[in-house]
Amino acid sequence: MSTHTLAAPGMRGLQDRLWSAVTDRDEHAAASVVLTALDDGVDAESVLLDVIAPVQARVGTEWAANRLSVAQEHAASAIAERVIAALAHHPVVRTAPRLGRVTVACVDQEWHVLPARLLAEVLTLRGWRVDFLGAQVPTPHLIGHLHSNGADVVALSSSIPTRLPTAHAAITACQAVGVPVLAGGAAFGPDGRHARRLGADAWEPDARSAARRIADGIAVPAAGRQQIDDLPHLGDQEYTLVVRSRPQLVREVLAQLETRFPASAAYTEEQREHTAQDVAHVVDHLGVALYMGDDELFTDFLAWTGGILEARRVPAASLRPVLDVLGAELKDFPRTTRLLGRARTVLDAFPAPAGPTTGAFG
Repeated sequence: MSTHTLAAPGMRGLQDRLWSAVTDRDEHAAASVVLTALDDGVDAESVLLDVIAPVQARVGTEWAANRLSVAQEHAASAIAERVIAALAHHPVVRTAPRLGRVTVACVDQEWHVLPARLLAEVLTLRGWRVDFLGAQVPTPHLIGHLHSNGADVVALSSSIPTRLPTAHAAITACQAVGVPVLAGGAAFGPDGRHARRLGADAWEPDARSAARRIADGIAVPAAGRQQIDDLPHLGDQEYTLVVRSRPQLVREVLAQLETRFPASAAYTEEQREHTAQDVAHVVDHLGVALYMGDDELFTDFLAWTGGILEARRVPAASLRPVLDVLGAELKDFPRTTRLLGRARTVLDAFPAPAGPTTGAFG
């Protein structure tokens, strides 16, 4: 069967139909949109990257704006994965492997699997033999797989910046056994600067460019590089000490929150649990900013979180007591103190609350 790529209006029509199906939680309708497009001759790569991927990106945007619930977001993501599986088994897209072997994996504790899955399918369509290891792959398991099966390159995916230290360990471990690493995903920054900082052999912003880069060839890395070689500022131990103190820091913030943010006294037990999770996320992002030596990893997270809270009618200023407690607890850490000061400036840019609020962070 011949294939073709639809013009933009045709792609938008497919996106709209798929959007309606996933937001109605109708897996069969979603699969019908995709499989009918294939039957009509639309090429599989376009369906993956120009229909399914934009719809999933819209799901994330709508969740952030509080127009989709967490449950709706999870349901839509689950449907997307099953639709991709249906596409992969459609007779028209079967491609015999004729190129080398690529291992595609998410770093340990990274559960956002869709970007990696899309790349794995694109590479398979282009004739690569792909070992797709899925989400949350511990580094020792990844290295064990490489020892057993080999690979021309590892495509390593991460969407959450707090996974960057784990990604760093995975990158250096793969290189130590002679396999180059192509990094991808939102965690590495829109321009790939975090991938370069961590010593990845290549970075690309999307599946098409990643497939082209792999086809062009990525040189085998030189042996002997260690993680500290990439990030010499870690010698000050601030990152290590903050991360080790995470449980105590979260407890201290929660203990002082009611005094510093009186509205929290009215929280339900569920709201308190959500607040504890959010405080832990703040500490985690503080830690990764210290690890990378990049203030924007923390300040951008605070700005994003402030926007999420405001969309849920919780003032971004409710984060200020969290920063104040952390500042008091970590006052002897110069890099941390400077970073918390910059973060307060970010929160100051949000409008002051118009009146009392009882909303929780979560």
